[in-house]
Amino acid sequence: MDFNLPDHVEALRDEVRRFAHEEILPHVMTWDEEGTFPEDVMRRLGEMGMLGVIFPEAYDGAGMGYLEYAVVVEELSRVDGSVGLGVAAHNSLCSNHIYAMGTEAQRERWLRPLASGRMLGAWALTEPEAGSDAGALRTTARKDGDHWVLNGSKCFATHGTVGGVCVVMARTRHGSGPEGISAFVVEKGTPGFRAGKQENKLGMRASDTSELILEDVRVPEANLLGEEGVGFKQAMKTLDGGRIGIAALALGMAQGAFEASVKYARIRKAFGKTLAEHQAIQFKLADMQVGIEASRLLVYKAATLKDQGRPYAQAAAIAKLHASETACRVAEEAVQIHGGYGFIKDYPAEKYYRDVKLCTIGEGTSEIQRMVIARHLLKEY
Repeated sequence: MDFNLPDHVEALRDEVRRFAHEEILPHVMTWDEEGTFPEDVMRRLGEMGMLGVIFPEAYDGAGMGYLEYAVVVEELSRVDGSVGLGVAAHNSLCSNHIYAMGTEAQRERWLRPLASGRMLGAWALTEPEAGSDAGALRTTARKDGDHWVLNGSKCFATHGTVGGVCVVMARTRHGSGPEGISAFVVEKGTPGFRAGKQENKLGMRASDTSELILEDVRVPEANLLGEEGVGFKQAMKTLDGGRIGIAALALGMAQGAFEASVKYARIRKAFGKTLAEHQAIQFKLADMQVGIEASRLLVYKAATLKDQGRPYAQAAAIAKLHASETACRVAEEAVQIHGGYGFIKDYPAEKYYRDVKLCTIGEGTSEIQRMVIARHLLKEY
């Protein structure tokens, strides 16, 4: 593929691809079967700078941009979506929220260990009764002297168990809708703050996903990110960038499922010739590649707009919607091309099929993406 990417981006792609094939691929199914979070691999990715791709070197980051970030997530996800998801969530949610909305003191305290990979970050917005309607969250934060006291619960928090620090959205003004929500940094080990149930998931099983419980959790005023009452706006802005990561995640898994399909079609014979020689299979492969190539262009466009400081929210939503739904179609076709072997764990098709569905749900469902896209286009026209 030739997208005329800068040489350093292609070199980065080669580095991450080599790491994924040598250090991740041999363990993918074991991690998946056991639901094991690959702590050692995440530590090594941190040493490579992959947990601080989008942050300046001044904060121990890699000093790169969203285009490089998208390529990193894409290449990791070609081999294992769980690892790609971990890198995406760490960079674009917790860490980026602190970087974009935090004070210099907050960046020094929390971003530096996050960007260097010495600590993993979690981000807690979703609740059992507040998913797409995030403004309806019920977790509260009450002012008590020079502290805030948080109470409530969160669900589906990536790195909820293994994260050393978490950005938590909580309601500071009762009955005031999204305008009454604020964002707080809560450190692991803070009394009353603990991980609850670890989720037993359909896919992305090596990604740490858990409930978070907050019972009279006291945090200093210095842990408030930005002004009181602007946490919801901060969260929506953070999700705009995060969608580039999820789009890259979907793109990588679609590419992996496609490559597995081509490989299988070349060796499997039916009716006296390989599957790849049958026009029905050729058409499937052609449609898969068309969708993937279109997704790649959309992902790289959104990432480039972000890097250039230009408006990118609509482009990110378009990329996320197209890439995630394309990945679901590609993974389904991968199973179909593999036939019965697509339904067993000896071949990678079934895992891609299970993993990709998250991309149409996480960081805004496909329905939410359509709302975001429509809102922007109606303003434009």
